[in-house]
Amino acid sequence: MDPLPVTVIVLAAQRTGVVNPLAARAGVSHKCLAPICERPLIEHVMEALTTLPAIREIRVVLEPEGQAEVDTVLEQFRSRGMPITLVDSNPNIVESVLAATKGEDGPFVVTTADNVLLTHDGFEQVREAMREADGVIGVTTRERVWAVHRQGQRGFYDFKDAGYANCNLYGLANRKGLNAAEIFREGGQFQANPGRLLRAVGLFNILLMRFGLVTFPNGLRRVGKRFGAKLEPVIFEDGALAIDVDNERTYAICEWVLGQRLGMDIPKPEIAPDA
Repeated sequence: MDPLPVTVIVLAAQRTGVVNPLAARAGVSHKCLAPICERPLIEHVMEALTTLPAIREIRVVLEPEGQAEVDTVLEQFRSRGMPITLVDSNPNIVESVLAATKGEDGPFVVTTADNVLLTHDGFEQVREAMREADGVIGVTTRERVWAVHRQGQRGFYDFKDAGYANCNLYGLANRKGLNAAEIFREGGQFQANPGRLLRAVGLFNILLMRFGLVTFPNGLRRVGKRFGAKLEPVIFEDGALAIDVDNERTYAICEWVLGQRLGMDIPKPEIAPDA
């Protein structure tokens, strides 16, 4: 079966008025321009995306003041014949994604500009899952992340079947999938505003998930029903897909894993649990 043609949305913005420490260390305006394994973060992501089949367009979302510098980096990938456009970001992640859809129904794959360990296999699993679901979220388990590096990820969502980590790889197959993305509008800052989580997920679902009474796939399906959408997970075997460049710790781990893939001699970082 031929690959499903998709448009890819790459989230590359940073918080307004906040200087990212990795960007500051590298002397660049945006974290996505910070180098890792001799190339900016966003170049590694674009390298993966532009060598995939059936990509209709790539839309990179970031604030207007950063677009000129990032656009210079993207030009080399346009030379391959890939349509790449820039979209103004919004402080709200859902508004940014909706702006990047340009009113189209999909299908879309959404990822981030710091997802440097993105693989063709991971992307294709999400793309294929959209044939049967309105929305798809890529995750992996605690054990699979730890098999890569014990400090690769520290935030896991515990369910009845396993602890899961988000892999910043999503599929929005159609308008129903886009409507279900509203959970992230309500869900931003869950801990700071529990009412947002309650409105997005529902009290009964929260209790099921909080006390480990439901598996992650079933929990996701229950949430999807609140939005009239079929939501399905893709559970990756590759735990590295949950590790992106968030801070100095994950930068060091990503550099090591990416270096291994590229044949570079980068030693495995030794990171204390409280570092």
